[in-house]
Amino acid sequence: MISFLGTGLLGSAFVSALLKKGEQVKVWNRSKEKAEVLVKEGALLSETPADAVQGVSRVHLVLSDDASVDSVLAAAAPALQQGTYVIDHTTTSVEGARKRTVEWNAKGIHYVHVPVFMGPANALEGSGVMLLAGAPSLLEPLRPWLAPMTGKLVELGAEPGQAAAVKLLGNMFLITLTGGFSDMLATAQAMHVQPSAISELFASWNPGALAPGRYERIVSAPFDEPSWELQMARKDARLMMEEAAKGGKELTVIPAVAKVMDEWIGKGFGKKDWTVIVKDHLPKQ
Repeated sequence: MISFLGTGLLGSAFVSALLKKGEQVKVWNRSKEKAEVLVKEGALLSETPADAVQGVSRVHLVLSDDASVDSVLAAAAPALQQGTYVIDHTTTSVEGARKRTVEWNAKGIHYVHVPVFMGPANALEGSGVMLLAGAPSLLEPLRPWLAPMTGKLVELGAEPGQAAAVKLLGNMFLITLTGGFSDMLATAQAMHVQPSAISELFASWNPGALAPGRYERIVSAPFDEPSWELQMARKDARLMMEEAAKGGKELTVIPAVAKVMDEWIGKGFGKKDWTVIVKDHLPKQ
């Protein structure tokens, strides 16, 4: 028997996929109607978190934040049996993940933080990525449970907060990417360029495929071997902002980056590779 606490979009999709595989799943959600929908698929509805975890071998959490995880676990605690696995897919703080790992395992409950890069469609089809970190003995029983639920399990070592940290970094990239798309679309509109032109650009030039190599070049700190001088990149940023302004558009990402560029140019780095703006955030050589 499996329990799911939290049946929003992602949690519901996980439950549906497990039910289709013949698993027995108990569900609970703060907004009861979201859990009730799953009863038609064969889930067992629980009135409280304690009811939901009674007699189960593993508990999955798909909640909103640290506070909700702590609150729901506290409500479930009286019914959690020694040795139960609590698998938390919630995106949380690093410190929260560490604290819960230590505290719950000290109580005989095997808490493991397993955040995901998955949407509802991934959960339904068993694709996407799950991150996990913790002691090898703690992770060993999880692999046969989690592998069918995702496309890839990425293990990040023994440090229990590592999965939370990497999840936040991944989400940071996604947020930044969307901010960049926002700036592109705003500037395209200002220049009377149709969004389809951006699609056509990506059809011929795939910057996503370049990302891993670009990242490795940046962290290798090739600042004295410029492929694009900082002063020239700043000129292009100026042109972008000017074109957007002509069309009455305000940008989200580019002005912030331009400000950092100006700081580095002011320090005499204008002829260095433009990626020098990350220099202060790299490990000291």
